[in-house]
Amino acid sequence: MTDQSPTLPASIVEADSAPMDADQFVERARGIEAEVGRVIVGQADLVRQTLTCLLAGGHALLEGVPGLGKTLLVRTIADVVACSFNRIQFTPDLMPADITGTNILVEEAGSRVFRFQQGPIFANLVLADEINRATPKTQSALLEAMQEHQVTVARTRHRLDEPFFVLATQNPLEMEGTYPLPEAQLDRFMFKVHVPFPTEDDLALILERTTGSDRPAGSVAAGVEDVLAMQLLARAVPIAPYVTAYAVALLAATHPDQPRAPQLVREYVRYGGSPRGAQALVAGSKVRALLDGRYNVSVEDLRAVALPALRHRVILNFEGEAEGVTADAIIRTILDAVAPPAVE
Repeated sequence: MTDQSPTLPASIVEADSAPMDADQFVERARGIEAEVGRVIVGQADLVRQTLTCLLAGGHALLEGVPGLGKTLLVRTIADVVACSFNRIQFTPDLMPADITGTNILVEEAGSRVFRFQQGPIFANLVLADEINRATPKTQSALLEAMQEHQVTVARTRHRLDEPFFVLATQNPLEMEGTYPLPEAQLDRFMFKVHVPFPTEDDLALILERTTGSDRPAGSVAAGVEDVLAMQLLARAVPIAPYVTAYAVALLAATHPDQPRAPQLVREYVRYGGSPRGAQALVAGSKVRALLDGRYNVSVEDLRAVALPALRHRVILNFEGEAEGVTADAIIRTILDAVAPPAVE
């Protein structure tokens, strides 16, 4: 069975990154959040969940109406961690080569040869803006990059620089002229994060920051090597067998044909989460434990990341969609119905 983990590929584990302990991890993470917070008003959960994906080596799908700072967030993170950033505006006429790059004919030493010209996917942080506006053919150009951290053009593989983080956005309201992401594409996102509308106090502060003469900017709080070291440390966090068993139980309960599935799942769910869902639970929980200053994963960590890790992996049937049942309601029901295993 192949490894479908949303965390780092094996090649990165062998990278020469300076070792980091849990205290340094917390210090760097707090610094990143503080600097991002100088630009992004409120949205603490959004920043934390996006950072969790980055430090776990996964990718994030942000869903929210326009104007909530999704683009600004990823650009600010790129500035704060001092890494390269590219934005890809997805449109119906965008082609796969516009993302991955292509071979071009160039003059060299009196002859013409083909040279690979990198596309915008070659960056540490890539913003796939309004990803559902591109055709499925173009969306599929991201599949290999997100899973394998490489692209293949004309039968030649090109490795992507590490860390590699895709943050995609989509508007849940305006669906005309869009192409819903297929399950295979959705499954490659570690988290799906809902971007809420700001509170009135936050909105007032946003106006103050964006309409005045001073424009806040985040300072560099970490480098690429720091992020790689944090990702390696997150992978090394131990997890007890009973906590792993709970992650398995939660995933199994998303499938209507499994004994653990509650009645709501049996009635309204067509397909449950794939093994990537359990891997996202565990990877996200490890980062959450470290951010809390702990070097072990608890059941509460799993429960805290269950919504963003599983909501895009629960596929409702026709009855569920007709009744207006949400994936979040399904997952909350599972959390109430599936009791944590007893500690051995």
